[in-house]
Amino acid sequence: MEVKNIKLSDDKFFAERKEILEHWPTGKGVDFNSAVEYQKSIPQEKRFGDKLQMAKKEGITLIQPRAGVALYDEHIKLLQYLETEGEADLLPTTVDSYTRLNRYTEAQTGIEKSKESGRSMLNGFPIVNYGVDICRTVTSALKSPVQVRHGTPDARLLTEISIAGGFTSYEGGGISYNIPYSKNHSLEKTIAHWQYADRLIGLYEEAGVSINREPFGPLTGTLVAPCISNSVAVIESLLAATQGVKDITVGYGQCGNLIQDVAAIKSLTEVTREYLDKFGFTDVKVTTVFHQWMGGFPQDESKAFAVISWGAAAAVLAKATKVIVKTPHEAMGVPTKEANAAGLRATKQLTSMLKDQSFTNIPAVIMESDIIKQEMKCILDKVEELGKGDYALGTIAAFQAGIIDIPFAPSKFNAGKVMPARDNTGAVRLLEVGNIPFSEDLKVFHRQKLEERAAYEKRTVSFQMVIDDVYAIGKGFLVGRPNSTK
Repeated sequence: MEVKNIKLSDDKFFAERKEILEHWPTGKGVDFNSAVEYQKSIPQEKRFGDKLQMAKKEGITLIQPRAGVALYDEHIKLLQYLETEGEADLLPTTVDSYTRLNRYTEAQTGIEKSKESGRSMLNGFPIVNYGVDICRTVTSALKSPVQVRHGTPDARLLTEISIAGGFTSYEGGGISYNIPYSKNHSLEKTIAHWQYADRLIGLYEEAGVSINREPFGPLTGTLVAPCISNSVAVIESLLAATQGVKDITVGYGQCGNLIQDVAAIKSLTEVTREYLDKFGFTDVKVTTVFHQWMGGFPQDESKAFAVISWGAAAAVLAKATKVIVKTPHEAMGVPTKEANAAGLRATKQLTSMLKDQSFTNIPAVIMESDIIKQEMKCILDKVEELGKGDYALGTIAAFQAGIIDIPFAPSKFNAGKVMPARDNTGAVRLLEVGNIPFSEDLKVFHRQKLEERAAYEKRTVSFQMVIDDVYAIGKGFLVGRPNSTK
């Protein structure tokens, strides 16, 4: 199949929609016109995009946790607790793994077992199984806007039920919810599936209802150089905007070097805006999300709080519109609601203390941001060239050629030749560039930065640096120095 970056026709969309809504019984409970009316009845203060726009205007950083359990009444209690005790500005509904894989029968078994055992036997909230009415029960029980967060390559039915169910923001994309999450899904299929999801949200826009969309920024969350994740975010923004999406939040996962993290958000904001404008999407609103550290965490709670707080500080100093908050139980599995709220309160303290400070215009950040923008331009220009101006075709060709290459991704459609490592200050550089089309100057820059570290550590630049860096934060360091992480 060939997937082009063109808006789906009504005939194609509605033919596909009929099939999607018949896939599981709860799909029959979706009616577009009544869903539009329901969405219009949601007060402005509970609309995700509106709250983000207000935060952007005021220059503040909102906080949002991750959370989801199997039983809907328990899920409501959990979110209410995070809203009150955790002081969350924005709320999530994290979807369970069975739903992400479209395995709704097993998700139903998880619901039944949860009822029997009295505790959640799913690692999230099974939206598709519950359907529109129960989703409305959840979203209407809360004072804050609620977003669906998941990880689904084929999210078509999930999107339908989520938006009809009163959620006002929706995460994911055909690249970011495929390559880092699954092995065998082709990009042709997942880009097509997400064109459907975005066209649906475009139809809501045309009916007067704006739904916030958020490509998943961190990708694998492990030493992903900003130019790679930023380029994917720009591409997913263009693909979404083509289908009629008007409100996009682009994201980035913390790498740990403050200058680079602030520069990453700065360059992401500027280049996303530049490319949307270039292709005529001047009316699309852009906000940003900063994800606190996505890699290994210390098991000690006090040390975990330090990692959380560092991420909170970086998000505010970068002037991200919101920050996704981790918990002090990150190294131990699913957190308690108390631990989740504690991570939120620690983050709220930092966002409040630092709200009047910004690092976005200090010289070191501007220099690093310029480097990231040069790197992004190398990648995005090549994608555009490969697709002859079509970013869907170009993306598929770029992954085949390794032009876009996501470190440590499980997908068989990812080249896996790029190898990142930290430089002497902890910024993520590329030890192996693979087929990413950097200029010679950029290749030399990356090599020199790693040679500086090697000289400092009195060892050669090697794969051992990568291994040391992956485990460093969990052991109390940023840069994996020899002997320091053993």
